[in-house]
Amino acid sequence: MLKQYKTISDVAGPLIFVKKTHPVGYAELVEIKMPDGTTKNGQVLDTSEDTVVVQVFEGTRGIDRSRTWVKFLGETIKLPVTKDLLGRILTGAGKPKDGGPELISDKKFEITGAAINPYSRKSPADFIQTGISTIDATNTLVRGQKLPIFSGSGLPHNEIALQIARQAKVPGTDGDFAVVFAAMGITNEEAQYFMKDFEQTGALKRAVVFLNLADDPAVERIITPRMALTAAEYLAYEENMHVLVILTDMTNYCESLREIGAAREEIPGRRGYPGYMYTDLASLYERAGMIKGKEGSVTQIPILTMVGDDITHPIPDLTGYITEGQIVLSRELHRKNIYPPVDILPSLSRLMNAGINKGQTRDDHKMVSDQLYANYAEGRDLRGLVAIVGEEALSDKDKRLLNFAGEFEDRFVRQDKNDNRSIFDTLQLSWDLFSMMPKKDLTRIKPEIKEKYYVGEEPGKEKPGVHAEAPLGEENTEEQNLKKAGKA
Repeated sequence: MLKQYKTISDVAGPLIFVKKTHPVGYAELVEIKMPDGTTKNGQVLDTSEDTVVVQVFEGTRGIDRSRTWVKFLGETIKLPVTKDLLGRILTGAGKPKDGGPELISDKKFEITGAAINPYSRKSPADFIQTGISTIDATNTLVRGQKLPIFSGSGLPHNEIALQIARQAKVPGTDGDFAVVFAAMGITNEEAQYFMKDFEQTGALKRAVVFLNLADDPAVERIITPRMALTAAEYLAYEENMHVLVILTDMTNYCESLREIGAAREEIPGRRGYPGYMYTDLASLYERAGMIKGKEGSVTQIPILTMVGDDITHPIPDLTGYITEGQIVLSRELHRKNIYPPVDILPSLSRLMNAGINKGQTRDDHKMVSDQLYANYAEGRDLRGLVAIVGEEALSDKDKRLLNFAGEFEDRFVRQDKNDNRSIFDTLQLSWDLFSMMPKKDLTRIKPEIKEKYYVGEEPGKEKPGVHAEAPLGEENTEEQNLKKAGKA
């Protein structure tokens, strides 16, 4: 028999404090019966001999300390898991938001998840193609990786997230690919935009969408990413799917942590965020990975808006420690009307080398990436010099690098929101840009690779492309043309 208590001693923000209870467990579910007969749900946030702290999912409005009953249910939050999750749009608490039926399944997973044994972890080594050149070529995403996007207020991170959700795939593999999309603290307008895009583009059929709105309780925002990751783990490790998890916006999640910490009167850490925020974020990010003996994988792209565009702010700072690199969006590129405004210079993918080169993408991938980075960095630096001495004072090589930086932004970085470039197209575009430079200036690329792919105008030199090696899962241009002509 479950016991009920009418011993609420205090109400603070989204929290209630209950005294004189039986021993209850951390994260245990709670049912709160209001004076008018309605019920609210909550979860145990902290427990001691004297007081139990409960976070109320629907908010604490209307709770009367003397007339409200609290019942501890003896179990934690669980998500019913089934392959029927695919194609569903749910609230941040896992309830239907698309007008469909309730989730019903014999299997229910605890949303807190279980840590992956380090010995059981498999090293990531499979390239994920997003169709975005600045990610695929220079900051490659690898299956099982956690690679965040660092954005700023007003930058198009939501559009980039949707484009990745539509286009992401693992070339050359037979495994099913799914996307779990979790949005936290978004406006109703943004929610409608997400839902419309998923439905119109057909991406919804391979996606599970969790939407937590800005006017939803802050405590629901805490469980939204855990719901999403639980769904992802089921699809990956039980249904053998390759799952990409997109979490936006982690800044809203951390603000909820701070709000709840303030209500609990905790001693704040940096900028008022709780001291355990690093551990809390790690409990989410470390749920990405691959397990030995399992076909599926969980890959994460958390998205966060940097407060004041400050990359040293606690949220991006701690995220950078835990994750394996970052994709940084540039306000300067955005002002130039360049989409997606990815700045490759501060961006980094620490697992890139594990997922590229021959047999995975193409043998020139790493060298092309290094050369693009070097040329663009030098060209960007020269812009500052030109502002002082003028372009006439530059050498011919410097002028070429300056022009390269402009062409790189205009042709390589800039692409349409529906432009899904294969890695082969991206690498070929890189070589087209390198044709602006003499072959001898491509110092990051081996001579034999230059001979194979360089497309500069040299006497007697045939332009490659037809005979260039195609990446895994792609066909040569020549083969495609033959098939179209019916000769293959």
